[in-house]
Amino acid sequence: MIELVKIWDDQFAEFKDLALSSMSEDERETQAKAMARGRRNSSAQIDALPPAKQSLFNSQSLEINGHPVFVMNPENPAPGKPWVFYGPTLPAYPDRAESWMHQQFLKAGIAIAGVDVGEAYGSPVVLPVFDDLYTKMQELGFAKKPVLLGRNRGGLWVSSWAVKNPQIVTAIAGIYPVYDVSTYPGLKRAASAYQMTADELQTRLPEVNPIEKASILAKHQIPVFIIHGEEDTVVPLAENSGRLEQIYKQNQAGDLITLQRIKDQGHSFWPGYFNSRELVDFVIKQAGPN
Repeated sequence: MIELVKIWDDQFAEFKDLALSSMSEDERETQAKAMARGRRNSSAQIDALPPAKQSLFNSQSLEINGHPVFVMNPENPAPGKPWVFYGPTLPAYPDRAESWMHQQFLKAGIAIAGVDVGEAYGSPVVLPVFDDLYTKMQELGFAKKPVLLGRNRGGLWVSSWAVKNPQIVTAIAGIYPVYDVSTYPGLKRAASAYQMTADELQTRLPEVNPIEKASILAKHQIPVFIIHGEEDTVVPLAENSGRLEQIYKQNQAGDLITLQRIKDQGHSFWPGYFNSRELVDFVIKQAGPN
């Protein structure tokens, strides 16, 4: 038994180092504290560990104004060439955890695309780059209205673009997405990406914070599907996905938003977030010909 415990401890340390290596300083601190509080079981901990680099299928690499772009192309595009605008696109994202989900989209004839704008946190500064990605996808013959899929801070990416362009968004999906920049990464960290001081960003939140303008999405009748853990302390459910749900209900659009609250799960690589049949089916349905 002692030997087995030592083997587990050695493996846990190895996986922990791998997990923390691809995170920001703040994320490393948060995850390290969570790991230090205890290990419920080996399989859950191993499943929670993030891969170290992007995982793409049948990918076409492009560049837009110096920003790397990926397009995962299905072998047999569905009618109308539907596509998913994914965020965040970073050196480590999309990653291996999302492989099954992306494979389901591709099998359904749906492409996935994203552009790396760095840690922009939904800043208006980078929205023109998202516009350029959209224009490029139109030039390549893809559908006029993509589904937007935001994971974690990718929620800020897609929601900030959606409130600016609701007429060309068919639906929004999210995996523990951020919609309120004041909750994550926080005004101090986000300020430089917004090219403001933290005080300036605080003052201009009604103008630039996606959640403050989310009523636009509800009024344009944009369907939403979100999966979010109730124990998420990195991206609090109530202030992000929960608040978006409230906004939809306040605008008589509550039937258009589905928020799956996952008990006993936090901000992790729990497979249920990424292997959600309901989320995949929602995206496939909404991405149909438009």
